[in-house]
Amino acid sequence: MGRRELRRDLAVLPMSVVRELTDLSDRQIRYYDQQGLITPQRGAGKQRRFSLNDVDRLIEIADYLDAGYSVSEIHEVDAKKQRKLAEKPEPNEENLRHMLADELLKIGRFNGQRKF
Repeated sequence: MGRRELRRDLAVLPMSVVRELTDLSDRQIRYYDQQGLITPQRGAGKQRRFSLNDVDRLIEIADYLDAGYSVSEIHEVDAKKQRKLAEKPEPNEENLRHMLADELLKIGRFNGQRKF
């Protein structure tokens, strides 16, 4: 995991900053938390702390709602995404090697012969 990805997961943004970044109200943000659409971390005083990934997720939720989705439909979309991810096999070294060889064959790197 790269350093940038780790920083995107770092929950340091307070509600006031997230409100400004997303154009959502505190009430909307709390509601999405209560509905399980987001799960911000909590600070020492139990205040919500958001990461950049949480901000992206809130914008995604707002886009779904603007498109006419209900909260339950957003949950269904999320569940479908999770099922697709679970069905997708984890690439191992051999699979990656074959995928690379296939790509190289496509561009003619090995003159149509597999070298792996």
